[in-house]
Amino acid sequence: MRAARLIRMILLLQSRRAMTADALAAELGVSARTVARDVEALSEAGVPVYADRGRTGGYRLVGGYRTGLTGLGRDEAEALFLSGVPTALRDMGLADAASAARLKVSAALRPDLSDAPLSAAQRFHLDAPGWWRPHTTPPLLPAVADAVWDDLLLNVDYARRDGAGVTRAVEPYGLVLKAGVWYLAARVVGGDGGRGVHRVYRVDRFTRAEAGDERFARDESFDLPGFWAERAAQFARSLLRERVDIRVTPAGARALPRVTDRDAAREALAAAGPPDGEGRTTLTLAVEALDVAEEQLRALGPECEVLGPPELRARMAEAARRTAALYGAAVPRAGQR
Repeated sequence: MRAARLIRMILLLQSRRAMTADALAAELGVSARTVARDVEALSEAGVPVYADRGRTGGYRLVGGYRTGLTGLGRDEAEALFLSGVPTALRDMGLADAASAARLKVSAALRPDLSDAPLSAAQRFHLDAPGWWRPHTTPPLLPAVADAVWDDLLLNVDYARRDGAGVTRAVEPYGLVLKAGVWYLAARVVGGDGGRGVHRVYRVDRFTRAEAGDERFARDESFDLPGFWAERAAQFARSLLRERVDIRVTPAGARALPRVTDRDAAREALAAAGPPDGEGRTTLTLAVEALDVAEEQLRALGPECEVLGPPELRARMAEAARRTAALYGAAVPRAGQR
């Protein structure tokens, strides 16, 4: 991990000319004392890092020093930033570029650091797909990814959830891998050449994705992580169409965010009144559907009582009776054998 930090320090000083110890510490997530030790290590390794003393001083590279890492090609450099997501690299056809980038980085390291990439790879790994779901790569993902990389206008045929097909020209802004499913954030181009709002498309629902030579002017203010977080929150809220009234014990209140939608549970608890004389809290919870709510709330057992709607209360009561009958017949009472 220190090897990666030293490389990053060099690149920071190379790109920003000079930085204070505190600024480097903040960027690298370490203390100013660690920065000083790292600078000393770089100096001993022959990297010309110069320290300007004084209150306004800092560190800088001297003599026009440049690292060999600038020999990376553009595709290799971009792939390197995704090297912690091997599934994504493979799906987008960037595995070879990432491998070449890693080799160049390894070649630039000192001999005593040559095992750093392998050491890190054997200790940290991100597995993006979800559990119990076979991983399939959408066949058109590489073509979509190429359009995203090169800012190329993309003409697509898309199968909507209701089965209807639509044909659109879109500006592909970014790809998101969520629980093994690929999504494209894109802006629709209107028939008059005007721009529409950003939308989200599932890549596996594209039946055609063709890019020509026409490029679009990317809005540099577009923030893909922020956009995705907002849309994901909107999507999660759109699923919560039903409301149920429940009464929970303190233990049930603590467990509620773990078995239902976390945000919905926290909002319901925050809006609830004070506990009653038995210490139970009555609240109204937003849920996706009654079937889903039944499955989720049953996990709380006796820590949760469903008050309404009547249909759900009846189903919970029936499940409780069946459970009681099962254990009453199978488990002897205290003192019996």
